[in-house]
Amino acid sequence: MTFCLFFQVLNCEYAVRGEIVTLAQKLQQDLQANPGSHPFDEILYCNIGNPQSLGQYPITFFREVLALCDHPTLLDKSDSHGLFSSDSIERAWRILDQIPGRATGAYSHSQGIKGLRDTIASGIEARDGFPADPNDIFLTDGASPGVHMMMQLLIRSENDGILCPIPQYPLYSASITLHGGKLVPYYLNEETGWGLEIPELKKQLEDAKSKGINLRALVVINPGNPTGQVLPKENQQEIVKFCKEEGLVLLADEVYQENIYVPEKKFHSFKKVSRSMGYGENDISVVSFQSVSKGYYGECGKRGGYFEVTGFSSEVREQIYKMASVNLCSNVSGQILASLVMSPPEVGDDSYESYFAEKDEILTSMARRAKTLEEAFNKLEGVTCNKAEGAMYLFPRIQLPNKAIESAKAENSVPDAFYCKQLLQATGIVFVPGSGFGQVPGTWHFRCTILPQEEKIPAIITRLTKFHENFMDQFHD
Repeated sequence: MTFCLFFQVLNCEYAVRGEIVTLAQKLQQDLQANPGSHPFDEILYCNIGNPQSLGQYPITFFREVLALCDHPTLLDKSDSHGLFSSDSIERAWRILDQIPGRATGAYSHSQGIKGLRDTIASGIEARDGFPADPNDIFLTDGASPGVHMMMQLLIRSENDGILCPIPQYPLYSASITLHGGKLVPYYLNEETGWGLEIPELKKQLEDAKSKGINLRALVVINPGNPTGQVLPKENQQEIVKFCKEEGLVLLADEVYQENIYVPEKKFHSFKKVSRSMGYGENDISVVSFQSVSKGYYGECGKRGGYFEVTGFSSEVREQIYKMASVNLCSNVSGQILASLVMSPPEVGDDSYESYFAEKDEILTSMARRAKTLEEAFNKLEGVTCNKAEGAMYLFPRIQLPNKAIESAKAENSVPDAFYCKQLLQATGIVFVPGSGFGQVPGTWHFRCTILPQEEKIPAIITRLTKFHENFMDQFHD
């Protein structure tokens, strides 16, 4: 058992904090110790969805409520009413009344504070138009622990498989590997804007079955990471029907539900879609993951999130609760943030206008940055890039010269990693090679976030364009 676990850890990879990022951190230390030691003056991190590390300000209302909950004596001071909005004060009192001992430093219920789960359930119901049960909600330290818990629950042996999109967020390949299962890939269609096609799902399902793999679940990331597509509702209905017919658990990664940049697309949760199709609580098993790290709030370091489970028996739910109990509870500040994300200020509240202005400014800027970068990538020789309809990333395809591919092999490197490493060393720009996310064999990509401050985007484009021209000239066939 110990050897098997060690082998699984050895085979686990997580590209967004992998070799390229490790090198970037070393270069950053070099710059700090010896300014001018490299042909750039700063490292431009475009590798991970970490908005506040790149200068995005937190939402004022959320932070006011957190501050008041963490230091409740502020609520008793008269001058605090001039520093904090009236609705943040009222919300903090309401939340503290739900916390045992009114102490954010105390353990909570393993599933999460009941009052906060009530608030989240109300937010889900308002979003979807269908009832939500707070007992179906498990609060977690970001979305990742929830994904790990579900993989641990679903994977019983090495013959159990999980259908997973390619390209995919490396959390899924890593967690499937760690828990001893098999990732069964289904390829998104780049030519149709990273479309998720049912014939491809059926093809991979039949292929897996022929190899003796027991398929347990289907992972769908919507909006897509790293691909940035937003699924049409009709496509979601096809996916729900497929899962129902094949008896698969639908694992819906919906952490980018606030990040939609094109007016013709809207977010629909898979739970809402399944209910609108007439499927009831016991007809299909759906798990939806949400996080405070993404959206317009970008509270990555607070590690808040939840998953909602529907269509599971009481026996299975008991096992999920058991796994949550092993970790005692998720951090309480993250729990509070998750409740705030699902119940922000409303029209007429003291904070509403400032809250809405902050939210609108962040999302509008993200949309502009996505469009600017997309246009820049498509101007590069041998590079094509689909539109980012949502999420926080672009995933351009790059046609690498044969000489570059041969040079990569000589260095025992994957070609797109070779490109990203050369880019980093020449410009300080950190991209993640597409090979870390999976891609159609013989194609090469890289992932770039849209999160650097808007005023830094032109510098990124200038550096990238100059590097790319030199790279293509150097390795021209």
